[in-house]
Amino acid sequence: MENRIKTLFGIRYPVIQGGMVWCAGWELAAAVSEAGGLGLIGSGSMSSDELRRQIRACRRATRKPFGVNLPLMNAKAESHLDVILQEKVGIVFTSAGDPSRYTSRLKAENVRVCHVVSSSRFAMKALQAGVDAVVAEGFEAGGHNGREETTTMVLVPAVCRAVNIPVIAAGGIATGRQMLAAFALGAEGVQMGTRFVASREASCHENFKKKVLELGEGDTMLALKSLQPVRLVKNEFFEEIHWAETHGVKPRELKRLLGRGRSRKGMLEGNIRHGELEIGEVSALIDEIKGAGEIVREIIREFEKELNRMKSLHL
Repeated sequence: MENRIKTLFGIRYPVIQGGMVWCAGWELAAAVSEAGGLGLIGSGSMSSDELRRQIRACRRATRKPFGVNLPLMNAKAESHLDVILQEKVGIVFTSAGDPSRYTSRLKAENVRVCHVVSSSRFAMKALQAGVDAVVAEGFEAGGHNGREETTTMVLVPAVCRAVNIPVIAAGGIATGRQMLAAFALGAEGVQMGTRFVASREASCHENFKKKVLELGEGDTMLALKSLQPVRLVKNEFFEEIHWAETHGVKPRELKRLLGRGRSRKGMLEGNIRHGELEIGEVSALIDEIKGAGEIVREIIREFEKELNRMKSLHL
């Protein structure tokens, strides 16, 4: 049976690395692509000049397909789009915004477009906008999240039922067994962010990587629902924001508390106490920093092992 994600992106394995802010530079994207998956450069934290440099560095490091994650709510999205088209990037994953904004322009340049959604309603909008595939991201995921708080187990089959284009599952996936579960729900690929944060090639600070290994169940929580929901580590910064939210502080004051550069302070500069640390619930299952290529190969081995085990079951 054809796997449409592999065919669409020209990759060996339907494993996509999330384009996480401050974590997904060219080193990580190239390593994942070299291992047979699809690496993504996370443009959200970059200037246009830096994005251009990252794209060119990734192209020097691998001849395999790679792409760019383009957050549509980013103030630099328009200039980033120009860079993507000028540098002839063939794959773009859009997120956090209206997919109709740039999809037609990208498709006119033969770019394959995938959009991240948090509901079947948004999946249908993405389909109408002309995207080639969607990422159904459940609320277990780290970083910016949907207001619906729908889990991956519910979201993936709902999106598969709603659209006829390929669906990639995301949110709470870090192992081959979880990848197999996502396929059982109807997905044809998986996107993983948190697992690749804890990789040697991730561009975030070592303090952040080590913190990910320490996290257990319940150590992350969805916050900032009155602004833009985001899953964070429960550190001192989170506690300050959480207290403000639960005591009726208005969105304008919340923005002031956030200040500027909080995510940079936490994830890039390594301030574990007072920085914004975006990570998913599946961090509770991660206990080792590994090379990105090793992570891809480990996931595929476990997927195939569990698939064979499932085939031997008789109910």
